[in-house]
Amino acid sequence: MKNIDRVQAYLNQRMPHLKVIEFQQDTSTSALAAAALGTEVGQIAKTMLFKAKTGDFFLVVAAGDVRMDTKSLRDLVGSKVRMANADEVMEITGFPVGGVCPFDLKVDVPIYLDESLKRYPLVYAAAGTPNSALPITYDELMTITQGKPCNVSILPE
Repeated sequence: MKNIDRVQAYLNQRMPHLKVIEFQQDTSTSALAAAALGTEVGQIAKTMLFKAKTGDFFLVVAAGDVRMDTKSLRDLVGSKVRMANADEVMEITGFPVGGVCPFDLKVDVPIYLDESLKRYPLVYAAAGTPNSALPITYDELMTITQGKPCNVSILPE
């Protein structure tokens, strides 16, 4: 089953009103996705996998226009962290970099939703491929990911 079909099947079981959008063009970065959707970059919910010094992985979903505050990430998980590499992303999430869906992961890991997403009534998460998007609210994202709220981003100047 293709990743995009896998994500939609997962949604059909839990939130059938949510529908994945598939694009012909690349939407693997926040800027590309925003251009394809005609939205602000901040409305793109970027999903990033991090690895703590302890060896534990965790996901952070944040607005597409923010950067991660490394000190806040360290405080969140209690150790230094680094971005996961492409192989680790595929191994843990089952999705490629640029298409990481924040739910239906291969391996259960803690999921944190950055409060930067709350600025928008609707955000767009990747849906398993580098040319997909899922329109979803912050509350729906919180429900489907069983995530925890966090504040680990730095807004653009």
